[in-house]
Amino acid sequence: MKSASKKKRIVKGLVIAFCSCVLVCACVVLGLNAYVRHSSSNRIITVEEAGELSDVDCVLVLGCGVHGDTPSHMLEDRLLKALEVYDTGVTEKMLMTGDHGRDNYDEVNVMKDFAKEKGVSDNNIFMDHAGFSTYDSIYRADYIFGCKKIIIVTQKYHLYRALYIAEKLGIEAYGVNSDQREYGKFLYREAREILARDKDFVKCIIKSSPVCLGEKIPINGDGNLTNDK
Repeated sequence: MKSASKKKRIVKGLVIAFCSCVLVCACVVLGLNAYVRHSSSNRIITVEEAGELSDVDCVLVLGCGVHGDTPSHMLEDRLLKALEVYDTGVTEKMLMTGDHGRDNYDEVNVMKDFAKEKGVSDNNIFMDHAGFSTYDSIYRADYIFGCKKIIIVTQKYHLYRALYIAEKLGIEAYGVNSDQREYGKFLYREAREILARDKDFVKCIIKSSPVCLGEKIPINGDGNLTNDK
């Protein structure tokens, strides 16, 4: 009887310890998520407010999925909103950053072609072919393209993290929300973004290098230098 009672106490202690660890981890994850959101929310502005800024190096559009030569709905909305910002005349340059790590998948040329079809001169459109993550895209905007003041365009849930990364990497950044419709998979996207905010919180502390770096291409030059076709 004593042996059985002792085993029950041990099991109960282990369950309590496990639940406590889970609770602590959840508090850390959610706490960091809340911190990232709160610390960057005051730099989300409207298109009109963006147009009143000065000395902006570029409008930076964060990549998203494409279907062949067609942007996904999320990416299309980012591009349309970025063009609204561009049309205010706040800057002459656009930086399209996204995933072009495979021959059969190319976000950035789709993005550039979209902007060209809307009337943006191709020499004013830069492509970052190695924007494999939000952190990489913003790090490379500074390191490769020399951007020190930017306007980031993406959906609001994504802006918090992008703006937080920019601040921690020493870039003056403002964000314009590109939400224009319902995109589906809301809960999955939000859960994934919480973990991504926590991950990039750590990356901003250690200042890890992106997957790829490379030759510097000044944003005040010719965007055609980034062409690969």
